[in-house]
Amino acid sequence: MILLKKTLYTILFNFSLFILLIVGLQNNEKKTKVDFIINETVKLPIGFIFGASFISGSITGSFLSLNLVNKKEQSS
Repeated sequence: MILLKKTLYTILFNFSLFILLIVGLQNNEKKTKVDFIINETVKLPIGFIFGASFISGSITGSFLSLNLVNKKEQSS
């Protein structure tokens, strides 16, 4: 039950950050491309690139910590 609560909180928190990111970038004019090894992306606002990477890192970190807590509870 605690795992479900933490997962739901993580999803809702990051979704709300994503909505704020989209609303905040409505009139942003500075755009750039991200160069990958093979291809490059379409022109995106710089704030969106930073915000999306922050949100994806937050989701990844939250789920990794949930996984570690879950394993710790099972071993006890």
